[in-house]
This record gives sequence, structure tokens and C-alpha cells, in this order.
Amino acid sequence: MKCGGFFMNKQTEFERRLSRHYDELKWLYCELYPGREDLFHQLCTMLEGFYNDRKPAWKTLDRKREKDPEWFHSQKMVGMMLYIDAFRDNLKGVESKLDYFLDCNVNYLHLMPFLETPRGMSDGGYAVSDYRKIQENLGTMEDLAALSKKCHSKGISLCMDFVMNHTSQEHEWAKRAVAGEREYQDRYFFFDNFDIPAQYEKTCPQVFPTTAPGNFTWLDSCHKFVMTTFYPYQWDLNYANPVVFNEMTANMLYLVNQGIDIVRIDAVPYIWKQIGTTCRNLPQVHTIVRMMRMITEIVCPGVLLLGEVVMEPSKVVPYFGTLEKPECHMLYNVTTMASTWHTVATGDTSLLKHQMDIVNSLPKQYVFLNYLRCHDDIGWGLDYDWLRQFGISEAPHKKFLNDYFQGYYPGSESRGELYNDDPVLQDARLCGTTASMCGLEAAGFEQNEEKTDRAIQKILMLNAYLFIQTGIPVIYSGDEIGQVNDYSYKESPDFDRRTDSRYLHRGKFRWDIEPCRSIEGSVQNRIFEGMKKMESLRFAYAPFSGEADVWTKDTYEPAVLCICRQLGNEMITALFNFRGEEKVAHIDMGPFEWKDLLTGETRVLREVTVPANGCAWYYRSWQQENGTEKQETK
Repeated sequence: MKCGGFFMNKQTEFERRLSRHYDELKWLYCELYPGREDLFHQLCTMLEGFYNDRKPAWKTLDRKREKDPEWFHSQKMVGMMLYIDAFRDNLKGVESKLDYFLDCNVNYLHLMPFLETPRGMSDGGYAVSDYRKIQENLGTMEDLAALSKKCHSKGISLCMDFVMNHTSQEHEWAKRAVAGEREYQDRYFFFDNFDIPAQYEKTCPQVFPTTAPGNFTWLDSCHKFVMTTFYPYQWDLNYANPVVFNEMTANMLYLVNQGIDIVRIDAVPYIWKQIGTTCRNLPQVHTIVRMMRMITEIVCPGVLLLGEVVMEPSKVVPYFGTLEKPECHMLYNVTTMASTWHTVATGDTSLLKHQMDIVNSLPKQYVFLNYLRCHDDIGWGLDYDWLRQFGISEAPHKKFLNDYFQGYYPGSESRGELYNDDPVLQDARLCGTTASMCGLEAAGFEQNEEKTDRAIQKILMLNAYLFIQTGIPVIYSGDEIGQVNDYSYKESPDFDRRTDSRYLHRGKFRWDIEPCRSIEGSVQNRIFEGMKKMESLRFAYAPFSGEADVWTKDTYEPAVLCICRQLGNEMITALFNFRGEEKVAHIDMGPFEWKDLLTGETRVLREVTVPANGCAWYYRSWQQENGTEKQETK
């Protein structure tokens, strides 16, 4: 027996799980927090309490997923992310629309931040003032638990954001820190003068140099500086203090016990600070995430950790941990999203192919979330070291991309707006919906049918590319019906929204046009049914499995990307034309007939003509007979 009564001869379920991780968890904790074994034992006792509080239904699901730890690797996972109030006012409103998600083939629902935040200083919900309370206008914890129960009855998993790098300045800890309580000041980074902050500033980059310059904020209320990496009202937590780790872990477990399946850890790379470094991606971050992984496997092994790590795939990989010591279950494929829109603007697939080759070379156990658009802006953090060989320089290229997607570049039909425009660094980011960036807004404004057809074709091509990627495709709510930019944010009574161009694509879901998805030939119908068909095909054909071998193939035409997927004796060869004119893919896949799953047409894949912004998923299967291949049909 050890750890104050754990690990008796006949172990309980909790003790069995704890014993599996106990030695490593204790070693990591005590290495990070030397001399604080008392708080480690307190942590273990706390974990048992949350295990005991976990509802029988969630424990049953935990056991099921323990036996099938790769349940989320399924090719039949499709996600959707949304703001609760934008989608259907509140949690009960979302619950009333669960059948809509099933119509969209969605079984992974990411609810954007919904915990209590101060009005006007919320950063879209990422400045949490109470981790145990839901924003009043959205509902209650009881509403969340009820939604989760209903979701699970329909086979839908729930994802939520856990903002652990910082709290709101209105959080109880922050208020007590301002009041002079040293214990609570130690949960943040408080300084009497700028001497130590100045040392941090020498090496720590700024996240928002235009809208929130610097990494520290002066507080008149207590005559001290506090670290604020993001915005002045978001105070960085000090994870060198073990009390912070224990308390935030308790908050996370409280939330998952409401029935949450996936915890999106916000701003993972930032959660450990150290003078003389960039305060990004430090080794201690991996220690913390590894401990969080073990803690979920002890208390709630059916729960997944999703890391928000905004870097290129090769640098993101460490956040998966190792196969022996895993960290995050899943990570965002942020760079591929940005590179996709770069390819839309340039019509050159070279960078996209290069990055897909990197992703496809990673172990198949790594699960990425892929998406075209999300709640955030598009940052042009492309691989400029690689692009430099083509004469592309960072600053002018970013300007070109931003001009293109604002519709300022000749021939561009895109519509978008800049976010965090910095005229000195020339590092503005871009906001806009998929539909508006593909030209649907401009076409509708002009009532131009030809441009509308072109925009729909581009939208469907990009979604076909999204669904061919390995991992979980996630749709941003509204994209499935071609929702365009919402400029009403500029007149919002909420200053926080009125000055944040990201609300351009965070507008209210258009329930007024949603019924049009059932009207044959309408814009909404063509997009919705096109995406739904792709999802159904993805579910049905083996090469879409995460176990498939995936590679790109040269087409000798810069505008056309070719992706191949093979599992056993089944294969898909997919083609995507990123130019607005017909192009030829110079490939030769042998004398065999291939069937285009999207159109039903068959052909031999030699010198394949791909329409403007067109795409194709060519499929074939075969069997070996006497050492030769024999075509099969399906």
C-alpha cells in the first residue's frame, strides 16, 4: 500500500489505473515541483474524488474506450465547430438542433468557449473569470450535462476549450491578487518594477504587437506589473507554482465530469515561462501535458486531449509525445490550412505538396484535425525558408495574400478583412468565411450566375481536398450552407466585438437560408449535398482509413495536386485543380479503368484533364490471380 491508502492487494478500478501511472506521475511532479510531495499526495486524493464523482454512464463509456483506445481514429469521424450563441442562442437551443448535426454527418461537436467571461473583455470567450460557471446567456452546468447526455445518445462527442494559460482579470484569484494577497499574486507573475519584465521582453516575442503590445501590463490598482502575453485583461498563470497546476487540473476534471469527451487545451506552447527564453515550447510544457494525459487516463480514460499548437507539422509533432509516453491525443493541422489558402491565391500546389509529404511521413498513430476555416484568423506562417528557393520573400508575399483575399488583387473574387494589421512588421492576418474567400459573396452581390457556379466549384474542390486528408475533418458552422461574411459586427453594442474583425466569420448561423439546402439546385443545396456525398464516400471506402498509405504524385502541372491513398487492394487517386482554368495532370496509372466516385464516370488515368477548380476521386480495386492483377468493381 502507498500514497495514503492506495494500492491495496485487491485494487479498485481507480487504484488499478493510478498504480499504472503512479511512479512516472510522481517522478515528473516532484521533478517539476521539488520538495512538494505533500501537494502530490493532495493531487492523488483529488483525482480519486473526481473519479468517484464521475457519473456511471461516463464510467461505462470510459471502460468501452479503454478497450478500444483508438476509437477516435475512425474515418467516420466528422467534426463541426460553432459558437453556441451564434448557432442557436444557448445550450438548450443547440440541443434542439442535434438532428441537424446528424444530417450533416457530424459526430464530433466543438463548442467554442462558453465559460463565464467579462462582457467587453472576453477575447471571444478566452478570458475566463469562473471555470465552474457558464455564461449566463448560454445556460447552466445542468444544461451542459443535459446536452452531453443527449449528444451521447445520438453518437455525438462533445469538445470544449480549456483555457489554462491565463485567466481573466475578473477571476477570483486575480481580484485577490490585486487586493494584496501574496498567495494569489504568486499564482500569476507580479512584479514591483519593470526590471524583471524587461529581461523577459528581451527574448519573448509579442503575440499582438499592434492591438496589445508588450508582454506586461501596469496595474494602477496595486502598483505592480503583471504578465499578459495575449491581452491586458488576460493574466498569465504561473505553472511553476504547484498550487496552480493542482487547481487548474481540478477545474478540467470538473468540466469533463459534465460529460465532455475532448478537451481542447488552448495555447499549449505558452504555459511555462522562463527568463532568457521565448517562453514558448519549453520542456516543462511537455512535462505538464504528459501529466495531464496520465491524469485523464486515471480518472476519465474516455476523454481526449486536443492541443492547440500553431506551428508547422514537423514542430508540432513533439506534442504527441512518444508511443511509450504519449501527450496529446490529437493536434490541429494549422499550417496545412494556411498553405491551402496560399495555394488558392497562387494557383501553385508546390508548397501544399511539400507539406503533405511531411505530414504523410509521420506515424499513422498521430491524429490531426484538418479544416478549411475556424473561429480564428488565418496567420500566414508559411514555410518561407522553403519558398525562398522560388524567389518568394515573406513580407511582400504576405501583402500579396492579404490583398488577394480582400479582393484588391486583379482577378480576385475573394472578400475578407485584415486582423491585427501591423504596418511596421507587415504581418496582418486574414478573416473571412470559406464561401466569401472563394468568391460566393462577390458573385451574389453582382447576381452573376457564372461567378456563382465558379465559387461553388471552388468550395466543393476545397472540401474534397479536406476530406481526402488523413485525420478528422472539421467544418466551421455555416460552411456547409455557403454562409458568407457577416459585417454586422461593426455595429455591435459590444466594443469587444465591434473592434474585432474575426467576428466577420463568427456571425449568426443563417437559419433563414438553411431550409434552402433542401431545394434542389439552390446554392445551399449544391454545397450541402456535395459535402454530404463526400462524407458518405469517406465513410464507405477503405482507402480513407487512417491505416492507409498516403502519398502525393507528381502531375508536372503546378496547378494540379495529386494525392494517392491505398489500403490493401483498394486505391484512390485524387486530383485537385487550384487554377480557374482547365489543366492537364500528366500522370500514368496504367491501363486500368478507374471510377470517379464523385461523378460515377470511368476512365484510364493517363493525361487527365481537370476542369477549372475541379476535382476527382478516382477509385479502383483489384485481386491477384496467378501473379497478375484482375480488376474488380464496387
